Amino acid sequence: MKIIVDAFGGDNAPLEILKGAAEAVAAYGHEILLVGQEDILRSLAAEHNISLDKMEIYHTTDVISMEDHPKSIMRAHKECSMAVALRLLTEGKGDAVVSAGSTGALLMGATFIVKRIKGISRPALAPIMPSDKDPFMLIDCGANADCRPKMLLQFAHMGSIYMSKMFPRQGGARVGLLNVGTEDTKGGELQQETFPLLKESGLNFIGNIEARDVPAGVADVVVADGFVGNVLLKTMEGTIDMLMKNLKAAFKSTLLTKIGAMLVLPGLRGLKKKLSTSEYGGAVLLGVTKPVVKAHGNSKAKGFASAIRVAAEFAACGVVEEIEATLGKNATEETEE
Repeated sequence: MKIIVDAFGGDNAPLEILKGAAEAVAAYGHEILLVGQEDILRSLAAEHNISLDKMEIYHTTDVISMEDHPKSIMRAHKECSMAVALRLLTEGKGDAVVSAGSTGALLMGATFIVKRIKGISRPALAPIMPSDKDPFMLIDCGANADCRPKMLLQFAHMGSIYMSKMFPRQGGARVGLLNVGTEDTKGGELQQETFPLLKESGLNFIGNIEARDVPAGVADVVVADGFVGNVLLKTMEGTIDMLMKNLKAAFKSTLLTKIGAMLVLPGLRGLKKKLSTSEYGGAVLLGVTKPVVKAHGNSKAKGFASAIRVAAEFAACGVVEEIEATLGKNATEETEE
C-alpha cells in the first residue's frame, strides 16, 4: 500500500509529518510518497536521524496556509503540496492521501480534483471518536454547515457502509440522528424531515439520540449537519483534554496522591489511550472517488502515523466502491458550486 502524504500541511509540518511517516513505515510497512520541498525534507531527516526507508519525495515548493482562501487551491495555489498530492492520487500514484492542512482547502481539492462520487450531493468529514464502549463515527463534523434531509440520509448510508466494513456488528452499524430529544417529533425542521427518511432507509436506525448519550456508545454512526457535528466534536475533544489534565494535576498534588498514581498508572495509561483522538487518525472524507484522510491540524508524529494507518485501511476495505455501488446509481446528481 502506498500512501501519499502532504508533507507541508498542518501546524507542526514538516518535521512531525516526517516523523509520523517514518513511524508508519516502521509499524505498518506501507510505502510513503512525501509531497513538498525536497531539500527541506532531506535536511530535516538528516538532522533528526529520520530514516527515509520506503519513502519517495515528490518535489513542490508551494504551500497553502490556513489563512489562504480554500478556493485558491484550484488557482493561485494549484501547485501547493496538498493540490499536488491530490492530483497524484487521481493519477494512480498512490492508494490514499493524508493531509493535516487546511480543512476547507482539502475539501475543495478533494471535491474538484479527486471528484465527488456521482450522485453524492456533498462529501462529508467523518472522524472516528472514542466512547465508553466501541468507537463511533460522527458524520458530518464540519464540511457542510447547512444541510438538507437527503444529505443527512446519504451521510447515514456512507457512515454505515464504512463502519460495517471497519467495525462489523451483527445486524449492521447502529445509526442515530443527533437531536435535542429522543422522541420521534423532536428537533428543528431538518431533524424532523430527516427522521422518516432514516426510518424507511433500510439501515439499522435506532432513532434520535441526545448529545449526552453519544459518549456512552449508543450508536455506531452519529448523523448530524456539519455545524452541530463540529460543536459536538470540539466539545468532546475539549472535555477529554480537560479531564486528563485535571486527573494529572490531582495525582501530582500531594505525596499520597503521587503514591496512589503509581498504583493506578497502568489503568490511567489505558484510559488515556482509550480517550485519545490521536489513536483514530483524524477524519475520513466520504463521498469522493478516492480515499482521502484529514489528519488533525495539530497532529504530532503519533497522530499522523495513525492517520496513515487509517488511510491504508480505508483504501483496502472497498468503502469507496461500495458507496458508488449502493448510492451512486440511485441518488440524484446535484451540482454544487
